[in-house]
Amino acid sequence: MFGLGATELIIILVIVIILFGGSKLPEIGRGIGEAIKNFKKSTSDKPEIDVTPKDKSKDTEANKESKS
Repeated sequence: MFGLGATELIIILVIVIILFGGSKLPEIGRGIGEAIKNFKKSTSDKPEIDVTPKDKSKDTEANKESKS
């Protein structure tokens, strides 16, 4: 796991607790979890429907040709 052992992970955890405090850790974890969930959802969703109008000049030319 990225070349980190158990002692390095414990040291990092202690530093994070000192920096953010124990009360902020659940909020940080919740935020990270929601971000991961939203990312996975956005990558698995179908692309949105394109509703931009087409070029009207091409449409009017096609209508004129079909009527003739």
